[in-house]
Amino acid sequence: MKLHPVKVHPSKALLPREEQLAWKMAGVAVDKVGVERDVQEMIINRIIDNASVAIAAINRRPVVSARGMALGHAKKERGAQVFGVRSGTTVSPEWAAWANGTAVRELDMHDTFLAADYSHPGDNIPPILAVAQAMGKSGRDLIRGIATGYELHVDLVRAICLHEHKVDHIAHLCPAAAAGIGTLLGLRQEVIYQSIQQALHTSISFRQSRKGEISSWKAFAPAHAGKLAVEAVDRCMRGEGAPSPIYEGEDSVIAWVLAGRSNRQDVYGPVYYHVPLPEPGEPKRAIMATYTKEHSAEYQSQALIDLAFRMREHITDFEDIEKITIHTSHHTHYVIGTGANDPQKMDPKASRETLDHSIMYIFAVALQDGRWHHVDSYAPKRAGRPDTVRLWHKIETKEDPEWTRKYHSKDPDELAFGGRVEILFKDGRKLVDELGVANAHPNGARPFARPQYIQKFRTLTEGILSAREANRFLEVVQDLPRLKAGELGALNVALPAGALLESKPGIF
Repeated sequence: MKLHPVKVHPSKALLPREEQLAWKMAGVAVDKVGVERDVQEMIINRIIDNASVAIAAINRRPVVSARGMALGHAKKERGAQVFGVRSGTTVSPEWAAWANGTAVRELDMHDTFLAADYSHPGDNIPPILAVAQAMGKSGRDLIRGIATGYELHVDLVRAICLHEHKVDHIAHLCPAAAAGIGTLLGLRQEVIYQSIQQALHTSISFRQSRKGEISSWKAFAPAHAGKLAVEAVDRCMRGEGAPSPIYEGEDSVIAWVLAGRSNRQDVYGPVYYHVPLPEPGEPKRAIMATYTKEHSAEYQSQALIDLAFRMREHITDFEDIEKITIHTSHHTHYVIGTGANDPQKMDPKASRETLDHSIMYIFAVALQDGRWHHVDSYAPKRAGRPDTVRLWHKIETKEDPEWTRKYHSKDPDELAFGGRVEILFKDGRKLVDELGVANAHPNGARPFARPQYIQKFRTLTEGILSAREANRFLEVVQDLPRLKAGELGALNVALPAGALLESKPGIF
């Protein structure tokens, strides 16, 4: 990997495109280096993972709405599949990316990567797969495209913090997905370069989508980025250009939205970011640094859910608890903890989207129940239970510099996203325990491998898919490298006739 300095340049400098981050990213996308075997296998795992959570969410309202919108854009030639819908119906690929991306994101239960910023790199898969189906590509083409999407997404997240500037993390997803589509289609570096720039330009939005009363837009936002990526590539394939240089220009994203804005008096001086990118011929391995979720909740809660399961074994009566303090990282405290200062995070009538961003609620329920379920644990009746509300309101978070340091560690063996929990009982006793990574994490007690991904798929789709359809999908997806051009429609997962809910009418 090579670190590339990125800073703002005045227009009169005429920064050569070869020195621009978007051009360098496009260079990674066109590099024909092979995809290594373990990376290929992990890509298959993540396609299984996406299908699991998408089907589990298939009849939730945001997913039904997104599907209804997509079905309003039916397309027989160069069409793509929509999760749940039988193979005879295809839609325009950008709308398939929208519908499938929403389904994947709705339960907040697919893969994650945390570094300078947050990300769910599995959000790259729906737009790249949709274009692959529409354009009749092969399994190997799809694998190469997904490897690029993951690589560039993770590389951006390692270097550029969007959160501190209140920018939503889809601003890293959209350029990565556009580059992944470029690799999939074998496009020229010039076309991918323009696509990356258009994708970033159109995908800047703000973190109010994850603040206060969190709405269904939390699921729609990554799907929207995927849709924008498909559209950006389409325009650039037709010869259109983009605002340039999108990262380094004097009125660019860095200059006015990210780090450059905080230092306008010397805007052309400092280097703001160092972005790591693979050297030519270096394999794209970033997917191996990512990790999926065992529990349907914000990633920073994964280890704390597992810790709650462990600590509850030493508690006989939850009413004996006086106070619970979670000592954790800056991100956990300020995003899903009491440091967010969001009263909605303590409200039993809050939306599901809000509750899965409240570690106070999550820890209380996990402590009481000893299990976590993607539906039951968020049910209004469960959230409103008086004893749960009492316990929930006894929980606070505190930032601990050591946990913040571990959260940002460059050492993968030290990297940690959990915390230390102190439970104070009314009689003065204390119960203290800590956990750095979730059990399912690669460094955890029970790391996820192919059997766990398959079990997650079977658990989440049980009672929704027929056994025959579930078995068919699992057989096909594990044979992905051998799927020929035009055969990727087999990666769709269809529900039995009549099982899909219809959305309310809209414009489309």
